[in-house]
Amino acid sequence: MKLTYETGTATLIQFIVLGLLNILNGLDSIVTTCHHEGGGCFSNIFSSVVFYILTIMWFGIVLLIGYAAQEKRSRRLAQILIAAEAMIALIAFFNIRLNVRYHNGLLSLFTSIADLLLAVWIITLAYRLMKAGGRRITKQRSRNRPSPDKL
Repeated sequence: MKLTYETGTATLIQFIVLGLLNILNGLDSIVTTCHHEGGGCFSNIFSSVVFYILTIMWFGIVLLIGYAAQEKRSRRLAQILIAAEAMIALIAFFNIRLNVRYHNGLLSLFTSIADLLLAVWIITLAYRLMKAGGRRITKQRSRNRPSPDKL
């Protein structure tokens, strides 16, 4: 299946993948903190839950924008989606740099890389949708080749 302008499907994939990866990251952080001596276990659980809820809310909003842009074939919604995904890509890029520099763990690095790749993919889909301007997106034929019915 080739997704040419299906930003709704792409943002749903992003929502599911990053939701699951963020659950794993949160659990890893909680387990790591609770195994060390100190009183930071309960505060880390609380902050991890709040962070997860905020992250899911953000990706849920992006999911709604992606579906609305796809269904309405709206140039403006595609631009908003591109801006939201550009913010996601920028944050993911900085997370990758921090993970590489301070070795925060492979799971966190993998999550940030997946986040960046999905954001770039959705930006390209939204750009194609924006470029089409409400029309159907089709492959353009080269002017040098004759069409199949003229052969």
